[in-house]
Amino acid sequence: MLIDSHVNLHAPQFAEDREAVIDRARAAGIARMVTICDRVSFFPAVLAIAKAHADIWCTVGTHPHEAREEPELSAQTLIDLAADARVVGVGETGLDFFYDHSPRDVQAQVFRAHIAAARETGLPLVVHTRDADPVMGDILEEEFARGRFRMLMHCYTSGAELAARAAAMGAWFSVSGIATFKAAEAVRAVIEGMPADRIIVETDCPYLAPAPMRGRRNEPAFLPFILAKLAEVRGWSLAEAEARTEGAFFDLFDRIPRP
Repeated sequence: MLIDSHVNLHAPQFAEDREAVIDRARAAGIARMVTICDRVSFFPAVLAIAKAHADIWCTVGTHPHEAREEPELSAQTLIDLAADARVVGVGETGLDFFYDHSPRDVQAQVFRAHIAAARETGLPLVVHTRDADPVMGDILEEEFARGRFRMLMHCYTSGAELAARAAAMGAWFSVSGIATFKAAEAVRAVIEGMPADRIIVETDCPYLAPAPMRGRRNEPAFLPFILAKLAEVRGWSLAEAEARTEGAFFDLFDRIPRP
């Protein structure tokens, strides 16, 4: 079973042909998708997509780029929204110190609210991190010490040290199309060391189309290119890569029934 753990189907890039994109994903063998909420204000639209399709689930959260939109976002708001059975994760949330679209203190405050919601609901936390490795590691460890929660280091391209710190807390990791880029040797090196039973795959569409589709709008139908690269990097057969990522996905997103 091929599973795309991170799609952004509510994105404006899909406004004109969303249903065709979903149909192409199914034709390519994508059996499950998780469509991601990047602003709590967009949650109704994200949830509507999940409710309209039996093979799509969703998350609730606010991306660090958008943290400034609702700096006082509370864990309780996220907990209440996550009560819907189609919601299977909290996020995408985290820290992005590369673009700094939101003030760093606001990013951290909103991130901690998401962590509290993940801890309370038991749902996995979908973590975005860029150019923030030391602070990210510190926050995760501080919050983990207050009470355990499950986390997914989504589209992981950060360093080996943060990967080790997160793995020590039981984190899962998702591999994206970046792993196929020619210049991504460092990313592939980190993938080699990820815990074998906690790796899943994603497209992060419409962004980050994998080779040989670079330059195009990304779609879930391109996921097989990412799985093939993961198999190559880890020395797995395609069948083994598919089985391992499927098992890891359902272990993490356990609100989704196993087939």
